[in-house]
Amino acid sequence: MLRLAHRGCSSRVLSSWLQRPQCQAWTRTLATHTQQSTLDASCSDDFGPLTDIEKIMVNSVKATGPFSFATYMQLCLSHPIHGYYMNPQHAVFGTRGDFTTSPEISQVFGELVAVWMLERWMNLAPSQPFRVVELGPGRGTLMDDMLRVFRQFPAARAKLTNVHLVETSPAMRTLQESKLKHIVHNGSPGLVWHDALDDVPRSPNTYTILVAHEFFDALPVHLIEKTSHGWHEVLIALSKDQSVRYTIPSAQSTGSVLRSASPDGASKPQVVSSRWTPVLSPTPTATSTLLGNVSPRFSKLPVGSRIEVSGAAVKTVRSIAELITHDGVGGCALVIDYGAEHAVGNSLRAFKEHKIVDIFHRPGECDITANVDFALLKESFGHNVTPLGTLCQGEFLKRLGVQLRAASLIRAAPTTERKKAIEDGVNRLVDPLGMGGQYAVLGMTSEKKGGPPHQGVWPFVDDSNA
Repeated sequence: MLRLAHRGCSSRVLSSWLQRPQCQAWTRTLATHTQQSTLDASCSDDFGPLTDIEKIMVNSVKATGPFSFATYMQLCLSHPIHGYYMNPQHAVFGTRGDFTTSPEISQVFGELVAVWMLERWMNLAPSQPFRVVELGPGRGTLMDDMLRVFRQFPAARAKLTNVHLVETSPAMRTLQESKLKHIVHNGSPGLVWHDALDDVPRSPNTYTILVAHEFFDALPVHLIEKTSHGWHEVLIALSKDQSVRYTIPSAQSTGSVLRSASPDGASKPQVVSSRWTPVLSPTPTATSTLLGNVSPRFSKLPVGSRIEVSGAAVKTVRSIAELITHDGVGGCALVIDYGAEHAVGNSLRAFKEHKIVDIFHRPGECDITANVDFALLKESFGHNVTPLGTLCQGEFLKRLGVQLRAASLIRAAPTTERKKAIEDGVNRLVDPLGMGGQYAVLGMTSEKKGGPPHQGVWPFVDDSNA
């Protein structure tokens, strides 16, 4: 998952966090307030006490008007003090947290990811050193499993230089260091943390391996709707603020591009009563116009279509492509997340204690995610990168031998309970009605210098060739 911290902020900066120039551009043109909201940020109302994040939201609406869903996600997840990932009081992962990721379910997941990465390095640059980069490493479980595999191959053990972790949450960094500190000894690869992907240094003589697991789903998305006058943005306003004069957005979901699903197969709840409500901007905004034209697919959508688009995802995947192709020996990457090769219009959801809750439930205390448009990622690669896939997670793992690896672990398990736990975990990862079908895997690899274009990289091949 993404950690989007904004660190080192004073209380004055925090109080005006949403009033930065880039956040104000559209609100200045959209705000039509004639009076201030009657809701005081220090009080509660019929919906109960405000969270710390909601107090900031109320002040922002009173000052500058409705704000975007992208701003809402950024604020809820990454506020430097009260954000979901920044507050150490939130048990994010595991059975005590709000969700469980694939690496936490079975070690086989990380092991097979590492095997694929090693095959790419051995095929393209076996004589060169390599490094590993992970975006949003969580508790460090995936990286720990990958490094265990790397250490089992003498050539890889000798060539691995550094492990780069893109993570800005101090609380999460502490968990990662505790999990991975055992690898830093006797000349083993060092751990290096970065606040942003662009901070990872370019290394022209080193092959770069990058993994982004459940990272893109938490990148901020803008919600836009196509009208007869162009793309308008769906914003967030106070539901009881009578001074707001906006159009309630259409609930239409048109065509296959607007399908939605949750990663665990749970149905999406109906929106419940809330102090917050979506409103449609009266005119197109600069953001809605830009994002509405970011893909040629969107121009074919009928009026009334609503889609979630992440400009941050476009920027990030371009940075990944640049990192693994920058004037050097190349690299490879895997993006693993829930989504598919189409846009969606109603996948935004919040998670609390392993359950889907209303998107406006207790802002800052729930995880917020949106399905990933893998087609948009592939459209954003640029040159010198070969896209691989997508494959559903279950098929990806099966082709890499998940059942064989599971059988080996089961044979070595000391108890019946442990054997069953291994079997159940693997079955959960590949279940076509659950994680195996809801999660997709997208590969990226640089072209081999002076070599022919890639004709197919296992397991990203057509079924007819599998």
